[in-house]
Amino acid sequence: MKVAIGGVVHETNTFSNVPSTLDLFQSWEWDHQQVILDRNRKVRNFLGGMIDRAEELGIELLPTFSTFAYPAGTITRDTYERMKAELLEGLRLAQGADAICLALHGAGVAEGIDDMEGDLLAAVRGVVGYEIPLVGTLDLHANMTPQMVEEADALLGVHLYPHVDCYERGQEAIDVARKMVAGEWKPTMHLTRLPLLIPTSATHHFPASEINEACWAWEKEENVIDCAFFHGFPYTDIPELGVAVLAVTNNDSELARKVSEDVARLVWERRDDFELIMPTPAEGIAQALATEGRPIVINETSDNPGGGTPGDGTHLLRAMLEAQLTDACFGYMYDPEVVQQAFAAGVGATLELSLGGKTDDLHGEPLEVTAYVKALTDGKFVATTPMGRGTRADYGKSVRLQIGGVDVIVCSVKSQVLDEQIFQLHGIDVTRYKIVALKSSTHFRAAFEPISAKVITVDSPGLTTLNFRFFEYKRANRPLYPLDPITDPNLPQLTRK
Repeated sequence: MKVAIGGVVHETNTFSNVPSTLDLFQSWEWDHQQVILDRNRKVRNFLGGMIDRAEELGIELLPTFSTFAYPAGTITRDTYERMKAELLEGLRLAQGADAICLALHGAGVAEGIDDMEGDLLAAVRGVVGYEIPLVGTLDLHANMTPQMVEEADALLGVHLYPHVDCYERGQEAIDVARKMVAGEWKPTMHLTRLPLLIPTSATHHFPASEINEACWAWEKEENVIDCAFFHGFPYTDIPELGVAVLAVTNNDSELARKVSEDVARLVWERRDDFELIMPTPAEGIAQALATEGRPIVINETSDNPGGGTPGDGTHLLRAMLEAQLTDACFGYMYDPEVVQQAFAAGVGATLELSLGGKTDDLHGEPLEVTAYVKALTDGKFVATTPMGRGTRADYGKSVRLQIGGVDVIVCSVKSQVLDEQIFQLHGIDVTRYKIVALKSSTHFRAAFEPISAKVITVDSPGLTTLNFRFFEYKRANRPLYPLDPITDPNLPQLTRK
């Protein structure tokens, strides 16, 4: 048996003023054929799961094309057309493939194309036809569409946030493809979409945990292959925006409908339980100082680069400096200009710097600071977080600055903080600090919750704020809860395959 694999992954924040260009994708991942296997083997991501499972079963892999870029604004049209052409050419070269497994996201938006994944899957079908099994993996934050469901045989969504189960979904994709080729399974999907936005919600916390338990209870039933609760990506202004539940069964459309609707009704019943009102940075700092133990982790959810923000927001760091904190560290600010200045001056230099706030006015003004250059690094390490363990991270030239009593890491490549490795790289042991501040919404929890005394989420103006009323949704289908009052007991509306 031969399986062609590949992927196109992007989470698009359409409110960002930074377009996602070809250079951005090529700077992160732009891989062909053997390079895909070499980069992802034994790595805990979608493709890593596919590769390891296929090799375990003796399945021959035909790697095609894989690309990924860190979340940012709308993908330029020429960039998307180039990515699509690369994937389709790779599939044309994958002679004799019995099935196709693709790593996708589900919240990709290109200029003129609201549903990038649906368009991409349709293009794949235009090349390979509808007889060959086509299985895709999707992020939990996918904005699910009928076209995605129509074009794929099976779509398998991540269940956990932090996304520590991408690897398992990749393994599952190979298993589903294998059983389809053997004639054992004929996946049938049913999608239930809800007019609902929810904030970034950790799945080990209520109410998301309860909904996942309902999904997993259904998966124990005979002929239920998968049931996934898609939170949607609320920072994308497209018509088909919102929460959805997708059920996959073995050739039983009525069962798929029953499963999908049942879980969707539970989501709707719990809709108000998802609301999160978080303290401001100053309030969060006060709470941290009043809390026993260490470290107290403060995450700046409103400037989460993993959701397409600039990564150079200054609201939290400004509050830390104004509070005249000592025994505190911050990771990290994206500011290549400051990194360049620090490298030019060298370790031991004291500099007058304008730090952060360079991308837009929304995330805070630049900080005018006096900083001591404590350490310089290449920004490279191997991730140890349960989410993507084994990934070779490269944040470019990076620096540790000491500003008053706060250690501040500044990097040349934008990313959220997933584990403590970026701190350790710069000589910072986070367990010895009272306050550890970082930019992330939820993924950091996989690594930091086990080692922290408490986690405090703070919110402020930003492209990933938990306050959806901050955004002006111009294209999303309305009404949409909680932006609009909805009490219709006949919800949800259904989309059948």
